[in-house]
Amino acid sequence: MANPHNQHKPFVPPDMKMAEFTLRAVLLGLVMTVILGAANAYLGLRAGQTIAATYPAAVIGMAVLRLFKGSILEENIARTVGSIGESVAAGAIFTIPAFVIVKAWTRFDSVEAYWQSSVLMLVGGTLGILFVTLLRRVMVEDPELPYPESSAAAEIHKAGQRGSDAAATLFQSMGIGGFIYLLGELKLFSASKDFLLHVGEIGKSTVKLGADRILNVGGISKFSLPAVSPAYLGVGYIIGPRLGALNFAGGLLAWGLMVPLLAYFLGPEISKTLPAGSGIEAWDAISNQIWRNIVRPIAVGGMLVGASYTMFKMRKALASGIGRAVADLKKAGGQSEAQDRTQVDLNFRTVFLGLGATFAAMIALYNFFSGSILAAVVAAVVMIVLGFFFAAVSGNLVGIIGSSNNPISGLTLSTLIIAALMMVAIGVKGITGVAAVLGVAAVVCVSSAVAGEMLQDLKVGHILGGTPRSMQIGDFIGVAVASLVLYFPLLLLHMGNIKEGGIGFGDAKLSAPQAGLMAMLSQGIVGGDMAWPLVVVGICMGLALILLQVKSPMLFSVGMYLPLETTFAIFTGGVIRWLMDQARDKKGFNDAQKARVENASVLIASGLIAGEALMGLVKAGFNIADKPLATLFSFFNDPPTVAGLIVLVLLSLLMIRWPLTKAGDPNEPAPPTAIM
Repeated sequence: MANPHNQHKPFVPPDMKMAEFTLRAVLLGLVMTVILGAANAYLGLRAGQTIAATYPAAVIGMAVLRLFKGSILEENIARTVGSIGESVAAGAIFTIPAFVIVKAWTRFDSVEAYWQSSVLMLVGGTLGILFVTLLRRVMVEDPELPYPESSAAAEIHKAGQRGSDAAATLFQSMGIGGFIYLLGELKLFSASKDFLLHVGEIGKSTVKLGADRILNVGGISKFSLPAVSPAYLGVGYIIGPRLGALNFAGGLLAWGLMVPLLAYFLGPEISKTLPAGSGIEAWDAISNQIWRNIVRPIAVGGMLVGASYTMFKMRKALASGIGRAVADLKKAGGQSEAQDRTQVDLNFRTVFLGLGATFAAMIALYNFFSGSILAAVVAAVVMIVLGFFFAAVSGNLVGIIGSSNNPISGLTLSTLIIAALMMVAIGVKGITGVAAVLGVAAVVCVSSAVAGEMLQDLKVGHILGGTPRSMQIGDFIGVAVASLVLYFPLLLLHMGNIKEGGIGFGDAKLSAPQAGLMAMLSQGIVGGDMAWPLVVVGICMGLALILLQVKSPMLFSVGMYLPLETTFAIFTGGVIRWLMDQARDKKGFNDAQKARVENASVLIASGLIAGEALMGLVKAGFNIADKPLATLFSFFNDPPTVAGLIVLVLLSLLMIRWPLTKAGDPNEPAPPTAIM
């Protein structure tokens, strides 16, 4: 059998001289890594979802560098550096807010929280790059790993003549998303309306439990709709109607069944605790407390089962990935020095020195968390071993299904449980043990996310003819900048929410569902503080969902963890996507035109998400400065709900009609299809 490497012919031949690792390419990549990373942090904390950044980064990089007559290899570097911030952000939002939720960090607006957050992100990202460097040549050239998203991204670079039009679409949609969000914050329309639902009548409604046992019942529940949010609509538009409906179904179960049912039975007892003269408005807070303290732990049990089920379904791929990791490391150790630049990696001696330094640094950090050198060494060993295997598994999964479907939260959950059980085994308990466990989870989560994204980018470079060492150095720079900067978007959102009267991470408007899951499990296993009966109920619910063959119990449970308006808006985005698909099919477009419509759809949705995210960060900054945006414009004391519905209809029409205008001529060749 011929060696696959000998058969591969990169787009740019190895002996061709071409600008690649240039200052302008790296700087452009760093700007994108901060912006796209911040956008994903916003989206993940509010909606529990993140979007792949490879495609937007490729489009922006092409458009900007073409203005300066940049080369395709410079575009490759800009995209590589630009997309790595999204993976650092994804790893960070799944774990770092958990330190605040469990009160391991009493304040997030402190120097200590900054340097600890930055170190966790930096170490996790560095580990991901070092592990991938060891495995790069074997995994990237493996013919059994198709890397679907990498192939699409490489074709986008090759067909870069339409890059300026695609970038214009992306930037225009960003402007629209930011503008609509700003109008809502200035109270020119109401994004949502609160609805109070009387469930029985307090003091009059009763329930019979047998002939002589009668309970007084009755209460008031609350929910909000519809959340005119470009970001939420964009998420639903990308994931489609089926997954959007599944997410919304979880929200309906929480807010349409559980909260009203609990308010109905607990209402008479709750009413005794209310201050004299309290009106029905007091039940607004009661509904949120029922949801936060009773329904959310049930959702956590469902998420635990959902993450475990995802891992079980992928057990063959996971086992194969672990086995392949060991074999690949052996192969990598026996590789000869590369003969051409497309095979040049960082020196392995440097890589192993970096791993040793990282290991020592983590022992010091975990000792700071736990106050025990034994616990610190155990945590660091767990981190380095699981970090390597899960980085390899993450890379293999990306090679098969793409980074958009990479189950990072499931891998992190496995790490957290193993680390927590080991802490209990050596006698480390309490908040210090919880902090050490979360530290291990944070590093492995960032490492796995970075490893998957980096392997995807290295495969693109392999196809285009890029130099691996240049991409690896670029990713080191990108991870360093992202680690030092991404704390600030998290801080803005957390403190901005508190200034609005919320609690920061874990609030209804800043749900951080994955971090809530990590916080509750670490507290439950190590800290001994967990509402286990409610979690067990959620586990039973998750098992029932599996028996019902629900496609994603995890997504359903995340829907329970989010406000109803959030899941409704995501579902609405999915419905808009379905309507656009129906309109597209009626047009009789050929495959090439459908591909262009698909690409435009992804760009428009990504732009709407990024636009709202950036304005959301601006809004949070104004809140922290005690100058809320709403105080700048007070034409409406009570913004009209009808105006919000009009904005929703107009935005829906735009999201249906705009992609259809990008179909182009039927005789044009089909472009590469974006995979998100």
